[in-house]
Amino acid sequence: MKEILREIGMIARSLDSISNIEFKEYDLTKGQYVYLVRIVESPGMIQEKLAEMIKVDRTTAARAIKKLELNGFIEKADDPANKKIKRLFPTERGKTVYPFIINEHEYSNKIALTGFSENEAETLYNLLLRVRKNIEKDWEFVKKGNKRSY
Repeated sequence: MKEILREIGMIARSLDSISNIEFKEYDLTKGQYVYLVRIVESPGMIQEKLAEMIKVDRTTAARAIKKLELNGFIEKADDPANKKIKRLFPTERGKTVYPFIINEHEYSNKIALTGFSENEAETLYNLLLRVRKNIEKDWEFVKKGNKRSY
């Protein structure tokens, strides 16, 4: 069997490295841009939901959120119904950087799909969606403290 996950990993690390270099001038590093995009696109979400969307543990999400808050990209606000819950909102600075992140994402998408027909790109998307859904099942299983049997 081909090393599909190895290829996916190399693609993901390459794109992450490019983004970290390009977003450095905005004080966005180590994948923080992913969090910022989700917060801009879904203002008012809670930290736990964000961690679940990005597929990271709560501690990793908390560190990234804290850095985004310290750098003025996002702010936390109390939930009106439950003061224990903090909702995440983009600041003006976060909203200003968002279009640049999206432009970089669209450019990377275009480069990645160079030479692909529209049909091939759609097929690739659908296949990757299936791969992600398969992996999500294991992610949920392991996240709950279970062990996979190899």
